[in-house]
Amino acid sequence: MIDVEDTYAEAFDGLFSRLLVTAEDDKRLMKAISSSTALPCTVFNESEAGVEGFLSEDKTPDGRKGAVIQIWVNYGKDSSEKLEYELSKRIRQGVLVVPTTRVFNYLESEEKIDTLDRIGHCGDGYESVEERFGREVINIPLMMGEFLIEKNIGYRKGIMGGNVWFFCDSVKSALEAGDLAVEAVSKVKGAITAFDICSAGSKVETNYPEIGPTTNHLFCPTLKNRLKDSLVPMHVESIPEIVINAVSLLAVKAAMKAAIESVRDVEGVLKISAGNYGGMLGKHKIWLNEL
Repeated sequence: MIDVEDTYAEAFDGLFSRLLVTAEDDKRLMKAISSSTALPCTVFNESEAGVEGFLSEDKTPDGRKGAVIQIWVNYGKDSSEKLEYELSKRIRQGVLVVPTTRVFNYLESEEKIDTLDRIGHCGDGYESVEERFGREVINIPLMMGEFLIEKNIGYRKGIMGGNVWFFCDSVKSALEAGDLAVEAVSKVKGAITAFDICSAGSKVETNYPEIGPTTNHLFCPTLKNRLKDSLVPMHVESIPEIVINAVSLLAVKAAMKAAIESVRDVEGVLKISAGNYGGMLGKHKIWLNEL
């Protein structure tokens, strides 16, 4: 039986939008969602994103295959303006430029971002607001036809930074456990893993504040013989982290539980833990033994 450490994951508030991206074929859809959700950058005061799941043709407004993605920023002063800016970057450079794509709102919320100013005006004044597929959309003319985006995109507060750590005896077992955990989280409605398997946990204190968060040296297996205060057990050679954002605290907990349960039978997983900063990062403490 794998030991589950009596500790907690420290999560915090974020602001997110939930979008439905559709395309003419699988190749274009995968290109759009991979481009628009790549490069988590919240540590640089930007955004992070991930794929929540996929929808069949009968579940989308335009009758084409689609994918649900989430785009997140840290919650705080002016975070709605930050989300509007970050959402526009990821859609303009990750989705709009991919042929045949469309974007629809996929979040019920009273709070809305009007996409005309930062995305719609990519049409340089030739864009138009139309009724298509039962939605109010902006039609942006392109060299390969048109790009449609729903005019009003919902946003609201959610939970960021839920996480689990797997202490593994090799990189091979770590990758197996991480892949299973990411797949398990993908089945939890409303949850994403913005980093997939994350190999680089960070810490609050740093010797180089000018570059932001740096490596969590106490948990680096390659340093365990160099540091007197290393926290890496003797036979542990790899510690993957699965970072989870979700639409609610309940969904984060469900995703963390699913991740833990998915690795129970993986040979080489020696211990399950989580990352926290003693309450300095976020107000939500999710105790593993309560899941």
